[in-house]
Amino acid sequence: MNVFEIIVLTVGIVAASGLLFGIGFTFLIAYKVFEGTLSRPEKEPRERKCSWPDDPEQLLMFNKGLEFAEQHRERITPLEIENDGLRLFAEYFDFGAKRAVIIIPGRTESLAYSYYFAEPYRKAGFNVLVIDMRATGFSDGKYYSLGYKEYRDVIKWGQLLHDRFGNESVFLHGICIGAQTAVFTVTAEECPDYFNGLCVDGMFKNFFETFKNHMKERSKPIFPVCYQVMLIHYILTGAKGISNGPYKAVKKLQKPILFIYTTRDIFSLPEESRKLYASCVSPHKKVSWFDKGGHSHIRINDEEGYDREINIFINELIEEGLW
Repeated sequence: MNVFEIIVLTVGIVAASGLLFGIGFTFLIAYKVFEGTLSRPEKEPRERKCSWPDDPEQLLMFNKGLEFAEQHRERITPLEIENDGLRLFAEYFDFGAKRAVIIIPGRTESLAYSYYFAEPYRKAGFNVLVIDMRATGFSDGKYYSLGYKEYRDVIKWGQLLHDRFGNESVFLHGICIGAQTAVFTVTAEECPDYFNGLCVDGMFKNFFETFKNHMKERSKPIFPVCYQVMLIHYILTGAKGISNGPYKAVKKLQKPILFIYTTRDIFSLPEESRKLYASCVSPHKKVSWFDKGGHSHIRINDEEGYDREINIFINELIEEGLW
């Protein structure tokens, strides 16, 4: 081996070592990001608290939700089921109706967050089920699989509403990741026919896109960390955050769906949301746009308008004989 070959080999070894070190270092960063966003800390107490108390709107939504629950305390029945070996918890508001809505919150949010979205459905003649998703509130679980496994829990909750409480139909209301869970539920082959529609607030094209937007907003590294987080998430939960999502599910959706968006959303970008709506094949779809409020904070900026859009959509379905 001559001097030139030795130099080339040395440079190659140094470059390969640097590359491996760099990949390993970014994987450490990615795992920390994963633990902080998609995994419940092992020592975290199981409780139902406001996830973002420093945000005035989030705290207001949470407190107004608590007021709703207290006002209707006598209507609440605590519930528990087991699915996939996990104990899952919920609360059922019985308003004497023959149909029910399941409110599916976003990542890390307990059922207490969902109280805030119950009022329009109470007024529209629904019973209401609010649920602690896996790894949130009192429910078991370590990882947020973002609907890829949780949709099976929603189906089981719906079966309980139908079989035990006599609800003839079940509607879904999903916020952010809860919206993805909702659309996964109603497009699943095993979903019962009495799941008859859904409303999605701020639904994104796929989780990877909204995750990147969150990282941008926080000035965090995107490449390769975002991709590595998705790989870690897939290995641990089976969730395909890049190659699967609502953009695929809506292409086979046949249930009535109401999309609710704000033009100020920086996580579910309006241009992508319009594409998502256009690709939806449901024969009964509608979109409502609001000019106030950020992601998941639409209703708190226009409660009357938000509730009105839900009521109009439901009444249209009734008038068309779909319910």
